[in-house]
Amino acid sequence: MHRRGFLAAGLATVLGSKRAIAQMKMDDMPGMDMGAAPQATVVLPEGEALRDLSRLANEADTPGLFKAKLTAGSTTARFAEGLDTPILGYNGTSPGPLIEAVEGDRVEITFANRIADQASTIHWHGMPVPADQDGNPMDPVATGTDRTYSFDLPEGSAGSYWYHPHPHGKTAEQVYRGLAGAFVVKPKADPIPAAYGDTVLVFTDLRLAADGSLPDNTMTDLMNGRVGDHVLVNGQKNPVLTVPFGTKRRFRFYNATNARFLRLSFDGAPMTIIGTDGGLLEAPVAADDILLSPAERLELIVSFEKPGPATLSTLDYDRGWMGAGRPADAGLTLFTVNVSETPAEPVPPLPDRLRPIAQLGAPAVSRRFVFTETMTMNVTGMEMGFLINGAAFDMSRVDIVAKAGQVELWEIVNKADMDHPFHVHGTQFQVVEYERGGEISKPAYRAWKDTVNVARGETVRLLLRQDRPGPRMYHCHILEHEQLGMMGIVDVQA
Repeated sequence: MHRRGFLAAGLATVLGSKRAIAQMKMDDMPGMDMGAAPQATVVLPEGEALRDLSRLANEADTPGLFKAKLTAGSTTARFAEGLDTPILGYNGTSPGPLIEAVEGDRVEITFANRIADQASTIHWHGMPVPADQDGNPMDPVATGTDRTYSFDLPEGSAGSYWYHPHPHGKTAEQVYRGLAGAFVVKPKADPIPAAYGDTVLVFTDLRLAADGSLPDNTMTDLMNGRVGDHVLVNGQKNPVLTVPFGTKRRFRFYNATNARFLRLSFDGAPMTIIGTDGGLLEAPVAADDILLSPAERLELIVSFEKPGPATLSTLDYDRGWMGAGRPADAGLTLFTVNVSETPAEPVPPLPDRLRPIAQLGAPAVSRRFVFTETMTMNVTGMEMGFLINGAAFDMSRVDIVAKAGQVELWEIVNKADMDHPFHVHGTQFQVVEYERGGEISKPAYRAWKDTVNVARGETVRLLLRQDRPGPRMYHCHILEHEQLGMMGIVDVQA
């Protein structure tokens, strides 16, 4: 039997063995419903004006210092008329407040964990922070306690980062319950004309029960990653923005979902990619559609050249699915821009060159990471795990040792039945090539990345260099897969 059918046949006994539970490495596992996720029964309002994200205020008076407090705790949100939904939020909001700082700044953010009975952390996803400030699962913040994260933003670190929890065994739940926010590091001199604006769009997804509550993960969610019934933009369903025709608008797209792959197209409005996870490209690149796997970000310039509605919609993308209940992701309208008859004021052209990106040098070390699923039957039922190089995550085990400042070639081989977005903490890397079915292809552009999708049956090769010593995580950013074992630790030594 094919592994997908084998898996579906044995879902009811996945958790029946001690070995399977050991592979999952979870503190507990709510939501033992073995079926597919329930169908959407709650209607969310659409067409409201796009709300700007709230901003985290800088409490410091000293130039070059960003100082603030982020509190994670229970709050309520009203996604649908007449229903209050208990969620988790940062400073009472989800997505959390937008943090804006400038490269060269010192950042001091005090995190207050007020989540009942759960440890948490803040992981500064993609940011060049010291290992002991990275919010990794080995450094939890107990409920009811505070800690201050302190780090400097080096020159050249401008980019679209984000922050989210990373506690062992609870990351997936805390994120789908609302904990995620955008962190934009601005350059001291921005080559993108200010007239283009700078609009952050955070994509999350939501599953609501009929009473407005957030259902626990089902077994289908644990296997495939949680995919909600509604895709939200800045916490709204299909919000609307109105602009004059001829407008060129800068957007930062964030995929902050647990597991949803977003292949997107802007109907009637040409897109130009100007940046990725780690900041601007060398030069603008035109695109008809884009793919954002979980945790990836893109900076775009969208040109609204004719009056009428321009819609940001999803296209079909088969990322692999185990069992029943694969969501119908194509044809969703996520965001609408109403382009008026009024012409926009002229704006400067987009520069032909944005910034230099030096290619990382020849690697001193090569490593290979193989993604697999394991499913075996015994007298007690079916055992499963999501593995890297045949092993499930163990927080007490160092998987590899690296040397700070040394360039390495990493080969990520996906032998599993679905795509896995691969994330490395503490650095940005450069994708060198993709290989699938014996065919090798090169990236469309050189870029700094911290997350890359590795399609099933594909090998991705990348160059990276860790400059700061300490333990760092690498893992699949389908958060349920990370939680079920697809994660490792690299100890970077000085």
